[in-house]
Amino acid sequence: MTDPSEELQQRLERVLLGGRRKYTRLEVAEKAGVPDERSRRLWRALGFATVRDDEVVFTDADVEAMRTADQLVQSGLIDPSIEVSVTRALGQHLSRLAEWQVDMLWELIRRQPELGRSERQVTRLVDGLLPELERVQNFVWRRHLAAYAGRAFAAAGDHVETRTEVVGFVDMVGYTRLTRQIGEDELSRVLDAFETLATEVIAEHHGRVVKMIGDEVLFVADAPVDAAEIALTLTERTSADETLPAVRAGMASGRILSRFGDVYGSVVNLAARLTSVARPGTILVDRELAGELAEEKAYELRTRRPVPVRGYNRLRPSALRRASEAPTGMFASSQQLAAEMLGLADPAAREAVPEEPGTPAEDQVTESPRARRRRRRIR
Repeated sequence: MTDPSEELQQRLERVLLGGRRKYTRLEVAEKAGVPDERSRRLWRALGFATVRDDEVVFTDADVEAMRTADQLVQSGLIDPSIEVSVTRALGQHLSRLAEWQVDMLWELIRRQPELGRSERQVTRLVDGLLPELERVQNFVWRRHLAAYAGRAFAAAGDHVETRTEVVGFVDMVGYTRLTRQIGEDELSRVLDAFETLATEVIAEHHGRVVKMIGDEVLFVADAPVDAAEIALTLTERTSADETLPAVRAGMASGRILSRFGDVYGSVVNLAARLTSVARPGTILVDRELAGELAEEKAYELRTRRPVPVRGYNRLRPSALRRASEAPTGMFASSQQLAAEMLGLADPAAREAVPEEPGTPAEDQVTESPRARRRRRRIR
């Protein structure tokens, strides 16, 4: 007797895979005209488990997909030397998308039990949703193709994979401690709120999300001003939201290698190191980016003392902030003192004057009283 859960899985597979399983791996390779060893490499690169040569697990859709992939290589669109790399990147990205979509489906059924009252009803639900998901995915994919193609052709002098960009990390402070203090549902809400905010702000200022890394977002921007606005706006908006932890940021400018949706190079490493030494609510930038922003009157840049970090013996960052109309730091203190001597100001007001950032020893990541109060509210 067939297990009911197996029957449901088989129904869903027929809907999702476009038919019944009826071919072995060798039969797929033969029908698609692809050499056996090559088909095996592509299957593994897509992230699927290795199957025995006599297992009947493939459908007509698998044959067509293998044939199409082979035609892309034969046409010259995909270089044979990177065929497996392209396949692996495609499998990794779509695997995450599929996992999220299945989680979303079961959450929908959990909230509305009538949708999953029977296995046939679940199958009909998936059958109805699948075309809608495909249409949305196709539209989003084409929009991103258009946007990226526009940038690539606009920078025709640059190699598409290697170009000058600003790389930035924005990191939630105290995330590890937070995971030990709140439940899974609350943690999910915090992560979702942060991801939503980060995605919106980065898109508003013409940047691109490279990836979310748990409590951290990695982004790139073509223009230094756009990158500065992303980091400053994210810092300001998380600070104003008492349900979110404080953030810190690090940014660097220079040549990067863009490969299969990710970015690599010393500039990426430098931005990560700057983030690791930034204090909560602080944005640190490298010398290159500081020079590019120096003439922008909307910002203030304060050079910090050299600090040793992994891979960089004497990293000398600058702290980025919005320009203020009132003088700050040592100059503000001298003005305040002069006013007191003339009897024009209250000495108690000196406490409100912002101080210069601390030395590197003071810049180690510590949780501020304000962050602790906010975390208590989250609990």
